[in-house]
Amino acid sequence: MMAPSWTSISVALAYLACHGLAATASSHGPTETLIIDTRVRYEDNGVWMMLSEEEVELRRLAKRQFDNPTQEPEPSVTTTFEIAVSTAPTAGTTTKPTTATTSPLPRPLDSNLSTNFTTSSDGSVPCPKFLNSFLTDERFKQCYPLSMLLQGSRSFFNAEKSLVSTTQVLDATCHSNFTYCNGYLSDLAKTLIQTENCGLDYQAGNPIVRNAHIALTAYAPVYNAGCLKDPQTSMYCYANAITNFSNPANVVVYYLPLNISLPGSAIPTCSSCLQQTMNVFQAATANRKQYLASNYKSAAQQINLMCGPSFVEEELAVEISSGAIRSHGVGSSWLMLATASALALLPLLL
Repeated sequence: MMAPSWTSISVALAYLACHGLAATASSHGPTETLIIDTRVRYEDNGVWMMLSEEEVELRRLAKRQFDNPTQEPEPSVTTTFEIAVSTAPTAGTTTKPTTATTSPLPRPLDSNLSTNFTTSSDGSVPCPKFLNSFLTDERFKQCYPLSMLLQGSRSFFNAEKSLVSTTQVLDATCHSNFTYCNGYLSDLAKTLIQTENCGLDYQAGNPIVRNAHIALTAYAPVYNAGCLKDPQTSMYCYANAITNFSNPANVVVYYLPLNISLPGSAIPTCSSCLQQTMNVFQAATANRKQYLASNYKSAAQQINLMCGPSFVEEELAVEISSGAIRSHGVGSSWLMLATASALALLPLLL
């Protein structure tokens, strides 16, 4: 792919997973992979961590964007590998400004990201081919996962500048068959990190592969939260949040399922949308394999400090198997909550 550009830069919190560079020696006999750690130390909110120079720069840009939400960052332009993604043609030759369907929908992983993919023992580079295969798969297109757009789509960042285009995107993702897509994308997340696909790059900490895996894993909670509507306006809560330039912290909450913690400086608006979104996320923590299980509690505690001690539930939901909550979409988000609550009460009834 090409240079790392902003993935939903308006939230200003595109915190990426650490990665190293992988190199393989081509010689006679079995080929071994040499992992070169080129990371540097970086301090984030008093916590020191090891990050690549590229990710340190991204975090610095993210902090500046959060402090100045109206300022658009300059994209990077380094090219080392390109993943070709087919584009959907615009229908017709006449464009009407008021028609939401005149432009192709944003596509996942359309940003120019810089990376080095690992060469396998047979000399092939399987990961880009696999990424291309599922990005162009009709099943993936029909599911149109919002989590993949949040994690890596420059065209989605551009679409988010307009309430109309953002609503168009949400309409597309929310009208997919959640039950089917949740199963399909969960399986795809597992297939992605198999050795013959992108497993070597996943093990090497490749940010594209890591972030794609996170996004596929987080499909359900992001779908459930992204498809919520404000009961007073019938507008998508996410669309209202992304177009509310006066408080960019409202968008930050939607990145919790993508393993991005709520910054200490974030003060989201204490609205019914925030409450509903956190309710969905709390229910999703019943599946401990979700990244929400590690960052929900601290976010809930921070929100309750601002919105009141019982505004959202601070504790994780009672743990249940991922299969038990696999089939519930946004239409049944309250069913998810009821299921977790019922399990919590079960010991009292026995």
